[in-house]
Amino acid sequence: MPNSKTYSFKTERLLVRCYDPADAPLLKEAIDKSLNHLKPWMPWANAEPESVEQKRERLRQFRGQFDLDQDFVYGIFSLDNTQLIGSTGLHTRIGKNAREIGYWVHIDHQKKGYINEAVIGLVKLAFELEDVERLEIHCDPKNYGSKAIPERLGFTHEATLKNRVKDSEGTYRDAMIWTLFREDYRAERYKNHLFTAFDIVNQPIKTIDT
Repeated sequence: MPNSKTYSFKTERLLVRCYDPADAPLLKEAIDKSLNHLKPWMPWANAEPESVEQKRERLRQFRGQFDLDQDFVYGIFSLDNTQLIGSTGLHTRIGKNAREIGYWVHIDHQKKGYINEAVIGLVKLAFELEDVERLEIHCDPKNYGSKAIPERLGFTHEATLKNRVKDSEGTYRDAMIWTLFREDYRAERYKNHLFTAFDIVNQPIKTIDT
């Protein structure tokens, strides 16, 4: 797998970029306000709330992993970079030449299509700029908003694994696995979605507007 060169990308309404430790206050505010919304679906939410300093240290870890090509966590921001809308990533935990896309959204920005827009950008990044062969999205079958994303974007529901993931209360829940292979990626499904990728010094790498 080559080094990831894309530290950020822009879509029509979003700036999706590698986190910086300076984003800690925005991340804490977003999670704290959304905690009741996140807890049923995100096991990590059980450790919340964290302090700003804990968040800053976490973002240092995210940035270090990004720079070392170990994992790729992105914040989803407004285009003017003043609001944290949510978080996403191309996670390396499912094996070589594959990425798992994860995401959550700030409660104030639900049902606006932001996650769908960000995931379209990640799919373009994975298949048009990187050597990714397979993308997966994992979600709880009861999380209807989350599972609507891969369903809408042409992923295949390969399996539902029983009692596979612990939720924030320690209860085991089922996990759906949605998959999109490079060979099944059809760029025309993603037409009319602006995407501009940038490198570490914010120089454009590629623009896709069709």
